[in-house]
Amino acid sequence: MKYSDLADKSSTELKTMLKEKKTELFTLKIKQKMMQLNNTSELRVAKKDIAKINTAITAVAKGLSNDT
Repeated sequence: MKYSDLADKSSTELKTMLKEKKTELFTLKIKQKMMQLNNTSELRVAKKDIAKINTAITAVAKGLSNDT
């Protein structure tokens, strides 16, 4: 997921995506604790996606955009 993909989404879409990613991160953490997670880099990717979505939500709230 790239930030440029998130820049043109609305606030409600971003919030639903954030909720989905947080539940995905939760399930990945559970799988890791139960030794069922083969690819542990998925945790890092999910955390980075959550950070990107949070950044996009903040940009939408402040009225900023990257359309230059």
